[in-house]
Amino acid sequence: MIPEAQAIKLIKIYFYVCERYEKELNYLCERFSNNNRPELTDQEIMTIYLYTIQEEQRSLVKQIYRFADEYLRSWFPRLGSYASFDNRLNRLSEAFKQLAASLLKENQPADCCPDQSLLDSMPIITCSGRRSPKVAPEIVDKGVCSSKGIYFHGLKLHALGFRRTGQMPFPEQLTITPASYNDLFVFKTTWADLAQRCFWGDKIYYNIEFFEQLEQEKQSTMLTPVKAVKGQSNWEKQFNKAADDLFSKSVSKVRQPIKSFFNWLVQKTDFQHASKVRSTKGLMIHVFGKIAAAFIYLLF
Repeated sequence: MIPEAQAIKLIKIYFYVCERYEKELNYLCERFSNNNRPELTDQEIMTIYLYTIQEEQRSLVKQIYRFADEYLRSWFPRLGSYASFDNRLNRLSEAFKQLAASLLKENQPADCCPDQSLLDSMPIITCSGRRSPKVAPEIVDKGVCSSKGIYFHGLKLHALGFRRTGQMPFPEQLTITPASYNDLFVFKTTWADLAQRCFWGDKIYYNIEFFEQLEQEKQSTMLTPVKAVKGQSNWEKQFNKAADDLFSKSVSKVRQPIKSFFNWLVQKTDFQHASKVRSTKGLMIHVFGKIAAAFIYLLF
């Protein structure tokens, strides 16, 4: 059994999932077999997953199942075995992906600055850079996280977030790439068409020629900390040092909340660590299921 306040939250999540399922999610996990109406429904599985991550801070599928088996059996008497639960959960990656997208689209705060965006990325680590990856080789590769000073195998989560004064940014778009993809390359291929926008990024986005052209064509600007120019003399560096340091500090202060957003995501869901994942479908559940679990927290 669970306390009454948590039971109410469980019911609210279940009704929300059922509403979204009837509206759009059922088309993404539809079955064309004789077993198209299982006793334990997709809505119940999604509810168990979202509730247990959000309320109980249990991030592994085995932990989620054990909690449900011990405390939620009276709510879900058809829970079944762990193997069955895990297999059913892995079939719902597209449903979780759509649910996460809907949560972001429909719950944008009113205090977002629509013409200012913060940019950054974070690693999703399946194993260290010294090991040979065996999980999801078709979407996972080797990359480097310069802020942590590590090489790793896995994915990257790239975030484009609306700036909110004094608050964490709210994601406008989230995208997943293999770990080796450069942040600037992702920006060029994904967000370079956004017009009349002021972007705030770190030094990896520093590219004067590209962003001068972007400003002419789209009236969009990119502000980053000043990056040292190769071959620049010490006299030139010292001459501009005070102004460059002040500008870089100002840009870093504005974009600091995007770091807080990633820290919040990790704290709520242990999103960054995927070393226990054992399949491509499981990795997709780890990514999109935990994003959905984090943002459904804002509803309830």
